[in-house]
Amino acid sequence: MPTSELTFRTAHDADIPGLVELIESAYRGDASRVGWTTEADLLDGRRTDPDGVAAVVRNETGRLLIAERDGSMIACCQLEHRGDHAYFGMFAVRPELQGGGFGKVIIAEAERTAQDLWGAREMRMTVIRQRAELIAWYERRGYRRTGQFTPFPYGDERFGIPQRADLEFELLVKPLAQAVSAQ
Repeated sequence: MPTSELTFRTAHDADIPGLVELIESAYRGDASRVGWTTEADLLDGRRTDPDGVAAVVRNETGRLLIAERDGSMIACCQLEHRGDHAYFGMFAVRPELQGGGFGKVIIAEAERTAQDLWGAREMRMTVIRQRAELIAWYERRGYRRTGQFTPFPYGDERFGIPQRADLEFELLVKPLAQAVSAQ
């Protein structure tokens, strides 16, 4: 598996168009069906837009982490410092590379980054509860379901156009190992 060839960096404004394309390709439309993280059966429309990605890139309490291989952007994820924990979102891997082990490497790097930068004790994320296969993948990475749900923002097309009336987000959490200080 060529995941050892990955390099990581923080996104900049010049990356925004490529990031929008990457995120859209992983979640929406026919292109997303090549991978397993598609939301195309649940949501139509856009997953994000240049303004939404720019807001994450420019957020002073977070960063958008890019994974590259041979100089090409293959994945990204959002990290946001929120007190004692970090929020993980906007996770996307190119559809044709999904299932190749990249996700495991990228989420581990995101967790390490959150700990190193902010001393985060926990990672949190929200996932559409109907995404059972994705939730199971996160559970295999140590995340646990909390049973805490928030409604999907129906009527706000920035999040997509729902294809069903029962969508909601579930909070997933994972405690992050803390380095033991020298005595």
